[in-house]
Amino acid sequence: MNIYWPIALIVISNIFYNICSKQTPDSINPLASLTITYIIGAITSGVMYFVLNRDGNLLREYNHLNWTAFVLGIAIVGLEAGSIYMYKAGWNINSGQLLYSSILAIALIFVGYFLYHEVITWTKVVGITICLIGLVFISK
Repeated sequence: MNIYWPIALIVISNIFYNICSKQTPDSINPLASLTITYIIGAITSGVMYFVLNRDGNLLREYNHLNWTAFVLGIAIVGLEAGSIYMYKAGWNINSGQLLYSSILAIALIFVGYFLYHEVITWTKVVGITICLIGLVFISK
């Protein structure tokens, strides 16, 4: 299996995600808008499940759920509402996303270290430093 298709899917989806977040009308509460987003997302997930699993049994799959699906749902609301509110607050599409992505990259290095015992190498320390320098330039 090609290891790059998930990255391409993330990039393409994220482009549309940011465009849609920025274009959400000011006249609607972001959380109201997200109710439609999640209905469409649930329908799309269901259709794709059955397209990719011809003999699939969605109810049987639910027996394998754990806490992650529920917490992920809450996290996704935070991500999407945060993005919409970020753009409503006046952030540009090119700097707002870069700012939170840089902060996120730094935070995930520490999450990887503390939760998954991943090694923090000198190259990662240099990467953190570059991110911090980039944040200074982005904020100017």
